[in-house]
Amino acid sequence: MGTVVKAVRHFRSLLATGLLVGPGAGGVQAGGVTVVTHGAFGNVTDWIIPLSGQMADYDGTPASESSCYTLVVTGNATAPAVWLGGKKPHLSPTGELFIKLDWSDGAGFFGRDSPEVAAIAVAALTDPSLIPETGGRPLAELPLHLVGHSRGGSVVTEMAREFGERGIWVDHVTTLDPHPAFGDAPIALRTNVLYADNYWQDKGDGFFTPNGEPVAGAYNRYLTQFSGGYSSQHSDVHFWYDGTTNLATPALLGSISVTPTMRTTWWTAAEMAGANAGYRFSRLGGGDRLSTFQPAGAGVMVDGFNKYWDLGAGINGNRAALATNSGAWPNVIRCVRSGSEVGGAGGNFEVAMHYQAGAEATGEVGLTVLLDVDANPWNGKEIVLDGGMLGKTGTEAVGLVPLMVEVGGAVPGIYRVAVRLTDGGKSRVLYAAETVEVGMVPRIEGGTVRREGGQMKFTVLGTVGQTVSVRATEGGADGLPGGRMPCWGGSGALALSLGTMVMRPSSMVQR
Repeated sequence: MGTVVKAVRHFRSLLATGLLVGPGAGGVQAGGVTVVTHGAFGNVTDWIIPLSGQMADYDGTPASESSCYTLVVTGNATAPAVWLGGKKPHLSPTGELFIKLDWSDGAGFFGRDSPEVAAIAVAALTDPSLIPETGGRPLAELPLHLVGHSRGGSVVTEMAREFGERGIWVDHVTTLDPHPAFGDAPIALRTNVLYADNYWQDKGDGFFTPNGEPVAGAYNRYLTQFSGGYSSQHSDVHFWYDGTTNLATPALLGSISVTPTMRTTWWTAAEMAGANAGYRFSRLGGGDRLSTFQPAGAGVMVDGFNKYWDLGAGINGNRAALATNSGAWPNVIRCVRSGSEVGGAGGNFEVAMHYQAGAEATGEVGLTVLLDVDANPWNGKEIVLDGGMLGKTGTEAVGLVPLMVEVGGAVPGIYRVAVRLTDGGKSRVLYAAETVEVGMVPRIEGGTVRREGGQMKFTVLGTVGQTVSVRATEGGADGLPGGRMPCWGGSGALALSLGTMVMRPSSMVQR
């Protein structure tokens, strides 16, 4: 199993005002690519396109704010990606792209095998010219979630292998009743897959209705309840997963709906009618993949986390080795904004980053820490806090770097935090799930302190939502030095109070 190399980098920002660290809004990693594909005799129209729309607006963000494309495998390559809807990548505030991988012309008998489809798809996703609106950036720069049903399960695990051999990590692989056919590669998870989950059944006849299989190294959820779904239990598995992306009741998913009865029988009580299952544990779903949550049977959520290296889940070697790894791409594997610091001018926050870069552990890669008003690293709204160089790890180690970042100068507000690594013209970027709130250092506005009607009045400047303590002293002289609050003496001439206040827009606060 691999080695974790620890290092520490401290960054000084060129900016200088205050920082408040808090939960903020969201709490979901965005800015990524989700690829969904079908199995034998399948297509992207029946359920994949509706599913992708549900994935896009899972957290309440309208699907129209993401980018949706179809990628068709044809001949020995892919046709140009076809835009289906939403915003183009350079305009999307979510930074999320949903790709419907269509290999239907070769998904029947004597058609393409999964390694062939995977190689063609990965070549497209690493091609900077695939989607012109990305500005010459390949989709593989962003974190990847690969979802495949039936034979598509073999396609996506083979895609993950292909990415790994090019030196690219995959954030998440989801297999839905995986069933490799003749010529397809066996289902296997390699060392470059951070998280994997598998949903499967064995209620079919094994011929007209294929059965799935468990996957070593994944969180495995064995499914048994299918009354009211499709006529095929094999299709019911993707319908079960569909039902975790749209929690309405009834919810129209493709051509059929989830009924109230299905909500109570298809998912266990711990899975909360689908709200705490399936898609909840994707990057966009925001669930805790490191949890010991065990909703049904023997499977525990953390089982699917990569334990080849110590990335937070311990070590037990639950991934198969890659046959080769070029190390050509620098990878941000995990990015977690930690700590609860509150700073004034020169405030800081910490980001813990796991990364892997380089074919050998020699040389350096570029590192940039970003604040972003949205979750799209390609639309020019990012604020570069600072950057530096990190030592390469090579392909046989993973680095762990606590980054202490100073921040300021940004307009007060809630920001997402991202880390970008660059090496040899190739980049990868990952947003932390946690947000950072940049705020103004609370202060009394100069020239507003005055005495009116036996009261002291002044204007406090700060960020909406900040809690500010107000302190005063009795007696003294006008205009105390050091920026302290001036006060007026005189027996009984002025009653001063102590307390706190929560900032409101354009508030004039009296004390």
